[in-house]
Amino acid sequence: RSAEPGHVAALNKLGLRPLVDLDLRLGEGTGALLALPIVQSAARAMHEVATFDAAGVTEK
Repeated sequence: RSAEPGHVAALNKLGLRPLVDLDLRLGEGTGALLALPIVQSAARAMHEVATFDAAGVTEK
């Protein structure tokens, strides 16, 4: 969560929670840089992980 009032307003308007809430106040986009690997990993998992059907998993 950013200390910037605009960030708080945007989160409230969108009904979202921050991806990382580290109480950073450096003003250099450090939180965004720290969140990037999380977003990349999530996108990769969504794109590359097989579904149960594709993996041939059956109910037992």
